[in-house]
Parts: sequence; C-alpha cells; structure tokens
Amino acid sequence: MKVSHKDSRRDFIRKSILGTSALGLAGQIPEAKGSTAPNPQKTASPAALAPTKAGFAERDITPEIGMEQPGGYGKVFHKVIHDPCKVRASVFADGTNTVAIVAVDALAIHAPVVAATRKRIQAKTGIPADAVLICATHSHSSGPTCMVSPNEFDFADALVKELAYEKSSCADPKYLKIVEDMMVEAVADAHSKANTVQLGVGRGYEDKVAFNRRFFMKNGLTYTHPGQLNPEILRAAGPIDPEVGVVAAWDEKGKCIGCIVNYTCHTTTNPGGASANWVYYLEQTIRGAFGPDCVVVFVQGAAGDVTQVDNLNPNVNRAGEDWARFVGARVGAEAVKVMLDMPRGTLTPVAYSVQREEMKRRFPSPQKVKEALETVRKKPEEVGATKWTFAKETVLLNAKAKREPKVQVEVQVVQLGPVAIITNPAEYFCQFGLDIKRNSPFEYTFISMLANGCVGYVPTEEALSAGGGGYETRLTFYSNLVPEAGTRIANMGIEQARKMKPGAVPQPARAPEYKGTPWEYGSLGPELS
Repeated sequence: MKVSHKDSRRDFIRKSILGTSALGLAGQIPEAKGSTAPNPQKTASPAALAPTKAGFAERDITPEIGMEQPGGYGKVFHKVIHDPCKVRASVFADGTNTVAIVAVDALAIHAPVVAATRKRIQAKTGIPADAVLICATHSHSSGPTCMVSPNEFDFADALVKELAYEKSSCADPKYLKIVEDMMVEAVADAHSKANTVQLGVGRGYEDKVAFNRRFFMKNGLTYTHPGQLNPEILRAAGPIDPEVGVVAAWDEKGKCIGCIVNYTCHTTTNPGGASANWVYYLEQTIRGAFGPDCVVVFVQGAAGDVTQVDNLNPNVNRAGEDWARFVGARVGAEAVKVMLDMPRGTLTPVAYSVQREEMKRRFPSPQKVKEALETVRKKPEEVGATKWTFAKETVLLNAKAKREPKVQVEVQVVQLGPVAIITNPAEYFCQFGLDIKRNSPFEYTFISMLANGCVGYVPTEEALSAGGGGYETRLTFYSNLVPEAGTRIANMGIEQARKMKPGAVPQPARAPEYKGTPWEYGSLGPELS
C-alpha cells in the first residue's frame, strides 16, 4: 500500500509526541477572544502566480570584549571571541506577497526592538511590517540584547533600580542599535538580491543531540536537570522533537544561495567566548557541502525544556567546543542530506498572518514580596546565591507587574507554499510545538520560538500544577504568564494556519518511459574464456 507524504508526516509526529496531546488541542479550535484579527493577506489565482523569488544576506553583530553575556539572572562579561555572531536574513516573494525571515544570534529580542526594526524595514524595502519574522537563535554565548531593557525600571524606587541595573543581566543600548541597524541592512540586502530561484523543502531526523531536561522524580515533583544518573529519576517529563525541517534555494545557475533550518534544542553548548553557539557548526557543516556563500538561517523550535544535556547518559557528557561541534555538525549533516535529496520547484503562495492578544501575568503573593525584600537587603553569601537571586526576581516582577499587569503576545504565521512557520515569543515547551504540528493543515510546519518578542518560559499547565515544578516554572521577572497562556498561544497559531491554503510540495521529475535498447556493454552473456 502506498503511504502518502501526509500520512508519513502524521506518523512521524505521532511517534515524536510519545502519546496523545496533554492539551486537548486535537479537537475543535476555539475562536479568538479579545484579539486583533489576522492581517488580511493578498492572494492570487494559481494561473497568476509568478516563479518564487528569494534572496539571502547576513551581517556581523559580534559583541565587543567586555560586553555582557546574557543567559542568566546576573552579570557575566565576554572575555574572548570564539566565532562571529550574525544576523541572517531571507526574503521570499511570489509576485503578490513578500515576506522576510530573520534569525539573530541572540538570547532574545524584545518586542520594542522588533517593532522599530520592522518599521524601518518597511520604509526601506516596502515589505509590510507584519510580513517580517524576527527570531532569536537563543544563543547563550551571544551579545547583550535582552533581560532588563535600557530605562525599563526608571519609574521604580532606588532599591529596585539597583537590583535591575546593577545586579541583573542587562541589554546594552549601544549594542541594540548595532543589532537593529544590521537587521535592517541584512533584510534590505536580501531584498535587493531576490531573484528567481528553485526551492525545495524536506525533513530529516536527528535524535542523538537533544534531550528533555525535565524529569518526574520519586518524591512526586518534577526537577529540571536533576543530575546525571540521579537514582531518584523516574522518567522524562516531556518529549523532544527530532525533526530537522529545511527550506533551501538554488539560483538559476544551480548554486545553493541559502537555506532555512528548523530544529529544537537550546543553544547552550557555549564553546568558549562570544559565539553563535552550536549554530556556528551547523553553518560550517552546510557550507562545507554547498559552499561558503550559502546563508544558513536557523529557526529555533519549541526548545523551552529541551537541551543538549543527556541526564541519563551512562558516559561522561561532552563539554564546551566538543559539545557545540557535536550538536551543530549532526544537525547540519542531517540538513545536508535533506537538501541533497529534495526535489526543487516553486513554493507558492507566499503569505503571512499576525494575531496579537493581551495575556495576564502571575503575581507574587504579598507575603512572598515581603520576604523577598528582606532577603535582597542581605548579601547573597548570607542567604545563599540561589535564594537571593530568586528573591531579586520577585522584587523586580512585583514592580513590573503592578505597572504592566498584562503582556501583549504576538503569534505570526509565515507561509511558503506547503510550509507554515508558526511563531511564539516564548521559551516554549516542546509539547506545545508537537501539538501545533499535529493540528496544522500544512505538510510542513516549523515552530519558531522567541520570535518577535520575549515573554520568558511558557510551560505546560501540567508543569505548573501539583507534581510539577522545576526551573522553568519559577515565578520571575523573566517568566510570569498565567498557566493557560501556552495553550492559548498554540490555538492562536493553529487558528491562523487553518485559514490559509497550503501550497503543493515540489515533486521529482519522472523518468522517461523506456523505449530504447539495453546498454551494449552491459547486456552480454558471461565469458569464461
């Protein structure tokens, strides 16, 4: 019996989910409540569709020595440079719509920077602001783009300002300006280079480099990174997504000019110094096969609870550069295999949709705030660094949430024919990504986390319930949306995708019907003498 591409995809995702969805998303998707309508998108009849055009470009945004290295709740500073951090941009057009997909080697990019960049891109290129997708690769070895923003706590009292600006990881206004400028430049460059291309799409499978970092423990709780081979571990508390999704473009001379790669794994290998993290080795691997001009746009999947750390590994885990190379090269090698095998053609239509919604924050209790204030007035050495750090986060959240009790959340869908890239602005748990894929009408669905903003960790409701727990569920200035936010974000993406019409997947050319004669050299009988 012939198995269709759609059946293969469903089976792939079904196996990845390791059971049914915990979120009940497989049923009827509810209508959006209190949200803005998706942007109207222009469509064209198949006969009117022009060949797809695409362009790629990149810019250097390597931070300077001495700049902050984000990724924690305190200050850490770069001392050496390992490899370049970049902005990598791609632009796609079908003669009716144009979209841009931009990946930034950064921990996260906050919504105000995204808004300002989109506005400038629209003014410079004509690409609509809502047609621009800006996602962070989530490199923990990149430059200072996030956590506390410049002037964010100027409204607060002296203690809160000190905790925010002197004791927390902070974005650098000088560096933010560089990143914004380079994003605009890269998109404008890619837009100017856009020309008729042959496009392909495919998927690979890589399950040896990514692991869920959360575990159900014998004490009834859930721990994040409980320790390698901890005998109290029962089982993993969540899945991984081993799919390597790829869209690639070849120019009219057959040269691969760029690709989009989608995979789900924290970029926390930290090879030593400022770095794009394992994305650097992803890029090097693909360029080894397709040449140094191939621009690799990495789109991070729903990796909020997935990292390279194998807590069940009976052997010593890798570290530093070895780990970065291992993850990046394996994902890159799988992407190369997919690219070598994918049929090429046109991916149409090109389209986009955006939905925004206000979501509530979780507030710390008055008692917790009182205790936190007492704690932060002491030295970390007195009370313990972890207790002090989370007390600091409680104080900052209390000040911020009183002023802004709700957060605007944007979910965007960018369509490239049979591909839907569905975004979220969170460190989004992997289960949500798998649920979205399973409910998407598209043959290929890529999840893009930390896109167009940052609202911190968004765990499943199970992780925030009795028996849950772990690092990602801690209530902090960084992560504080209500428990139902993750499901709502998933629904917003699925709703928009279901309003779009997927395009056809390019198919390989059929071999001509056999009408000749066998090869004379190969059609002879055996000779023994």
